[in-house]
Amino acid sequence: IELEGVSNDYVGKGLSGGRISIFPPRTSPYVAEHNILIGNTVLYGAIDGEAYFRGVAGERFCVRNSGAFCVVEGVGDHGGEYMTGGCMVVLGATGANFAAGMSGGLAYVYDPNNQFEQRCNPEMVALERIDPAEAGPPDPADVMAKGVPQLKYHVHRLRTLLERHVHYTNSPVAQGILDNFESEVGKFVLVMPNDFRRALNEMSVEDAAAAAEEVAHG
Repeated sequence: IELEGVSNDYVGKGLSGGRISIFPPRTSPYVAEHNILIGNTVLYGAIDGEAYFRGVAGERFCVRNSGAFCVVEGVGDHGGEYMTGGCMVVLGATGANFAAGMSGGLAYVYDPNNQFEQRCNPEMVALERIDPAEAGPPDPADVMAKGVPQLKYHVHRLRTLLERHVHYTNSPVAQGILDNFESEVGKFVLVMPNDFRRALNEMSVEDAAAAAEEVAHG
C-alpha cells in the first residue's frame, strides 16, 4: 500500500506481511518531519512486513509489534510499548515513556542532541550507542533477518532501512543521514531489551559450547 497523503489511527494494525509507505502530497508546503502524518496506535500487534512513514506518528507507535520492520520520523508518547519483536527506526524526537514493557525487538533512535535518555523508560531496556567500528562485512541475508540480530549487523541493518525509507518515501531526513553516514550513525541509540540481551548471551554460550563439542569429536 502506498499513500500520498495523511492517515488516521491504527494504520497497519495486525500487519502480517507486505509493505506500507506513507508520505505527504508532493505539492504540500509543510515540512514532513515536523508534522503529524499518521495517527495513534500504528502497527498495533504487527507480526511481519515493512512500513515507511515520512512524517511523525502519534502516541503508542508499534505497540505489541512482534515482527514488523519500520521507519518513522518522530513518535508521540509510549512508543514501542510492549514490543516483543521486530525493528523500529525513529529519525526524530520521541515522546515520554518510550519502550515501556518492551521485552523484545530492537529500536534505533536518532538522538543528535542527547535528549532521548530522559524520554525512555529504563525499566526493561538498556541504551547503547551504535559503534560503526563494530560492523563486519555486510551480509544481505542477515541485515533484514527477523531472527537473532548479531551486534556487528546493527550498522548494516540501519543503513539498509534508511535506504529503503528514501526509496519508498523520498525522505530528505534519511537521505541527509545517509550522505554523512559514518559521522551520523554514532548519533543513533540502540534500545536493547534486557530479556532479549540475556537470551542472546545464553545463545552465544550454547553456540560456543556446541562448536567446542564439534571440534572435540572431529
